[in-house]
Amino acid sequence: MKITYLGHASLLIQTKNHRIVVDPFVSANELAKDKVDLDSLQPDYILLTHAHQDHVLDVEVLAKQKNATIVSNYEIAMHYGAKEFNVHPMNHGGSWNFDFGTIQYVNAVHTSAFADGSYGGQPGGFIIVADGKTIYIAGDTALTLDMKLIPMRHKLDLAILPIGDNFTMDYKDAAIASDFVECNRVMGYHFDTFGYIEIDQAEAKKHFQTQQKELVLLAIGASMAV
Repeated sequence: MKITYLGHASLLIQTKNHRIVVDPFVSANELAKDKVDLDSLQPDYILLTHAHQDHVLDVEVLAKQKNATIVSNYEIAMHYGAKEFNVHPMNHGGSWNFDFGTIQYVNAVHTSAFADGSYGGQPGGFIIVADGKTIYIAGDTALTLDMKLIPMRHKLDLAILPIGDNFTMDYKDAAIASDFVECNRVMGYHFDTFGYIEIDQAEAKKHFQTQQKELVLLAIGASMAV
């Protein structure tokens, strides 16, 4: 499994035979729009953690490239289904076996509404099991005790956690979250896109190192293997 950071909370996940985009927000991201070519993404699936504009902005453009299936909570799926996109609705605790692997939709503590104010269901995160690897994508969330449920069922190879503070947990809470999910290898995201969530990256990495943990902060467009 290969993960490419597309900026903010956007990811490209490449499994053996499929391409999955998570929370696409590129075209209006000043840090990413000149570094990420939307036309090259060509996803088979698009995963959406919640309905905020900085997570769904480029969904429709990308979904049309290869008639991608949009996977999200029921309300978000129905929103795009009404526009005649392919969708797969999920809800908290539920799992589904897709052709690339398994997804479980798990809890997140945040809000969720589309740009026009319409209801976007309850926010969530994803556990993805594919190619013999298991990753947790937390979405936008506070630190929550629900994270302690994850290692009761899954042994994670990577946890992808927001670290930008203000709208989500900060890097200190992310380090605690890594304890809760029992995964010391963390990829940080949802930081530095705009003023509210700018962080000291060196301090964040140092904080993890003092706890014998690894915090990976990829440059936009850079990739890592899981």
